[in-house]
Amino acid sequence: MMAVPARAMAGGNRTLVTICVMLATIMQALDTSIANVALPHMQGSLQATQDQIAWVLTSYIVAAAIATPLTGWLAGRFGRKRLFVACVIGFTFASLLCGIAETLAQMVVYRLLQGLFGAALIPLSQATLLDVYPRERHGSAMAIWGSGIVVAPILGPTLGGYLTDTYTWRWVFYINLPVGILTIAGIALFVAETKLDRERPFDFFGFATLSLCIGALQMMLDRGETNDWFGSTETWIELGLCITGLWVFLVHAATAEHPFVSLALFKDRNFVAGSVLMFLIGILLYGTLALLPPLLQQLMNYPVVTTGLVLGPRGLGTLVAMGVVGRLTGKIDARLILAIGFSVTAYSLWRMTGYSLDMDMWPVITITILQGFGLGLVWVPLSAASFYTLPVELRTEGSAFSSLVRNIGGSIGIAVGENVLVRNIQINHAAIAAHANPYNPMMQIPSVHHAWNMTTTTGLAALNAEVTRQASMIAYLDVFKLLMILTIALIPLLLLLRDTRGGGGGRGPAPALD
Repeated sequence: MMAVPARAMAGGNRTLVTICVMLATIMQALDTSIANVALPHMQGSLQATQDQIAWVLTSYIVAAAIATPLTGWLAGRFGRKRLFVACVIGFTFASLLCGIAETLAQMVVYRLLQGLFGAALIPLSQATLLDVYPRERHGSAMAIWGSGIVVAPILGPTLGGYLTDTYTWRWVFYINLPVGILTIAGIALFVAETKLDRERPFDFFGFATLSLCIGALQMMLDRGETNDWFGSTETWIELGLCITGLWVFLVHAATAEHPFVSLALFKDRNFVAGSVLMFLIGILLYGTLALLPPLLQQLMNYPVVTTGLVLGPRGLGTLVAMGVVGRLTGKIDARLILAIGFSVTAYSLWRMTGYSLDMDMWPVITITILQGFGLGLVWVPLSAASFYTLPVELRTEGSAFSSLVRNIGGSIGIAVGENVLVRNIQINHAAIAAHANPYNPMMQIPSVHHAWNMTTTTGLAALNAEVTRQASMIAYLDVFKLLMILTIALIPLLLLLRDTRGGGGGRGPAPALD
């Protein structure tokens, strides 16, 4: 990709490019969580069952997962700018279609389209920012990009709850229209086109086998809990398809002349180590994000909007950390920053194991800010270090692969967290219920006996509800403890990364602006 170095780029143009690509990043990242809180309202409007309405989320996730690896090849064949504009147009139009959908079938199809077009927005945004900023400012660039990736999903439920309560669930999708139109105009005017690479043929077989693997894995993770995991034939079929697809893809990639995923990516030690860590961070980030809303809403009886307001400050902590670390990246060893970030995150998870049903919202807010700060310290240096030595021509494909493994990690984190939670609720319920019997002296206290009279149906129901509530809280604490242990275990893996201070990286200049 021959072009003018990023240093020669006018600061004003670089700022405009940053604004444009960040609008695309935020728009796509918001849609990963903004629709969740609107599902109950959609369910009534579209006349769907609880199981059917889940396809509104599943269709988007599966489509995005399958389409993400295509980004590198499409950008090389048609040009990054053309692909960027086409994807934003498609995503915006699909959002409009989602807003006017009248049936569940229409909504699922339109969400599939939204996922297909939205899959490329995150990797294209990251690759564009890496190109327009010089290597010594990649930390600042990734701080800006990371703020959209991390903060937008956190704020999604808050914005979604507000739009749904104030207007209607359809505005969860309509909100993308003005943002999409501005993004299309900005990218068309200010983002540069990259050199085409039409010599590399499309590896259809590699794409098909990888898509089979990813699609089957996402379906298994998304529907596993509903299907009782490995007690279901569907889960075993999906697992078999996933393993088969992965094995055939790996064998084909190792022997094909032009594999779908370039093997040159895996020759870069920092990129490989960074991808592994990004996968594990996906488990931590999305696993925690998925657990906190139901904890606050179901056990603490917080309204949807209040839940969003309580969790929103997490984004503030992330923004502060990214602003600080963006200036430090490249000046001190990134591994030290990462170690501090993981330590802060682990400490916040340890604090979360002290949550109780009697606490007010302030412990949640303060610990959430602390956790957001820790993840902010991790995101920027890891993103910068992963691409530090990766050749410019591999950045788009590398960004797509990094986004893919992060999203897969997130899906696994959500699935494992929910599975451990459900199992622990059952175990804790049995353990607590064993002590709830007429011979327990505590049950003889008049006020307790009156509220939980085991000789009446109403009393037994009230007692069971309280046992379930206590068992659920203990189960949440167990999952937080598991995530804390995983976070601590990540710290030694930082030795896989090379020190990115000094040295040459990111070979090749960045493309010029039009």
